[in-house]
Amino acid sequence: MNNKIVLAYSGGLDTTVIIPWLNENYESCEIIACCVDVGQCGNYDELREKAMKTGADKVYVIDAREEFMTDYIFPMIKANAVYEGKYLLGTSVARPLIAKKFVDIALKENANAICHGATGKGNDQIRFELTIKAFAPWLNVIAPWRIWDINSREDAMAYLKERGIEAPSSKEQNYSRDQNLWHLSHEGLELEDPGLEPNYRHILQLSVPPEDAPDSPEYVDIAFEKGIPVKLNGETLPPVALMQALNEIGGRNGIGIVDIVENRVVGMKSRGVYETPGGTILYAAHRDLESLCIDRQTEVFKNNVGLELAELIYTGEWFTPLREALSSFVDKTQEIVTGSVKLKLYKGNIISAGITSPYSLHNKELSSFITGDLYNHKDAEGFINLLGLPMTVRALMKKERGL
Repeated sequence: MNNKIVLAYSGGLDTTVIIPWLNENYESCEIIACCVDVGQCGNYDELREKAMKTGADKVYVIDAREEFMTDYIFPMIKANAVYEGKYLLGTSVARPLIAKKFVDIALKENANAICHGATGKGNDQIRFELTIKAFAPWLNVIAPWRIWDINSREDAMAYLKERGIEAPSSKEQNYSRDQNLWHLSHEGLELEDPGLEPNYRHILQLSVPPEDAPDSPEYVDIAFEKGIPVKLNGETLPPVALMQALNEIGGRNGIGIVDIVENRVVGMKSRGVYETPGGTILYAAHRDLESLCIDRQTEVFKNNVGLELAELIYTGEWFTPLREALSSFVDKTQEIVTGSVKLKLYKGNIISAGITSPYSLHNKELSSFITGDLYNHKDAEGFINLLGLPMTVRALMKKERGL
């Protein structure tokens, strides 16, 4: 019997509906609303009041911003993990942390169920529930979107109106949004038609459209230690403050706005607009620094690891032995990824403007056109002959047979 339920609560439309729905469908249940702060910029006093007013028995608000940066975002940056070449995984990487906190509260409160507002079409149901299975598979999962009669956001707003509860959004501005320290996503309304160009001046909240960015470039200098960003423009900043500062800088320069049609885990394609201003800057800076510090073989293999990690993060498989093993490999590669990167930001573009590192593998004597002691030009002849031997043998065979 689900008589004590931990609800993943955001204060948005879906979870606002879920509280009265749980009270109506689970007799004498105790509802413990839990909100995990990963940088949504919400008013948590109002959120607590709203949850209690709509029928929650208890409310937790957990500040997980620092943990989000250090234990989830930084490993992702170090791996250069990108899903399908464009998506910097802002929603995906936050869900395992959020779900883990729900499990912690459920165990603390001796609850027997966790409820979430993810839809049956989306990725988040998978990310939440795989995390629950990783830590407390005996807990029941209640997913209202998979069982109730509400079929749309309009239905949800009507449900609240019938019960005299104020809806948190209007039909005209009824985008489905997810925000944290790393990004802000937008889905729904006209974005459901991939043939329509997004009205960025209407949609964007963190950024300006590139054409509205300043007419003069802005430079940023980011210092890394072992793959982790630690300084911005010469100032040492804690992770959350550094991320917030980069979001402001990137936002005003129109950085990190992408329009994506992505393949969801459940098999369908979905279209969304993502704002990742600070994250896009960090990825560009980290890649630049790695190009100076990591050898060719390691870089090639690490690129493949980054692709695999992106898949695992997207599908909600963060708490798996494979993800942990791949992250351990990445951490090893980052031992020498220390230095500074200067970037020029201009109307949505990021332009490299200088890289320095005490572990640089760039050797001026080797790279110069001037012959030096470390490189004998004639050595290349033997190397090319050996590398080209299979091609030579094949060409001789074709000649012999008149092919």
